[in-house]
Amino acid sequence: MFDLVADVGSYDQFLPWVSAVRVRSDNETEMVADLMVGFKALREKFTSKVSKHRPASIHVDYLDGPLKYLHNDWKFEPNGQGGTLVEFSIAFEFKSRLFEMVAGQVFDRALRMMIGAFEDRAASLYASPTIVAPGISNSSAHSAA
Repeated sequence: MFDLVADVGSYDQFLPWVSAVRVRSDNETEMVADLMVGFKALREKFTSKVSKHRPASIHVDYLDGPLKYLHNDWKFEPNGQGGTLVEFSIAFEFKSRLFEMVAGQVFDRALRMMIGAFEDRAASLYASPTIVAPGISNSSAHSAA
């Protein structure tokens, strides 16, 4: 599961709304990548730094794009039955009130669809995964799921 999440260069093959990926740099512990993401008529580029701590966790820090900030964490733990428990959390805030009004309305649904895409990708590459529901923190809307 760590390898699936760390393979950012393949995200455009299975994640909805990710239309292109450019990996700027990559090594065993760190990656910098651009993702082109589209929501309806909006298209935005997100640049992030991915810190990889094999095999236990991946931390993503947002570098540039339409948000004030975005941080997400993936934690991987053996489930004792040959599988992996995956915990994902994300915190973000939009820069633009307009973008927040448009994208913010669909962000939670989009996030859940993306988690489903990771589950489907894991099922096709490995076996059925067990994924813990995401912790979502949007400081603008103060929502949590």
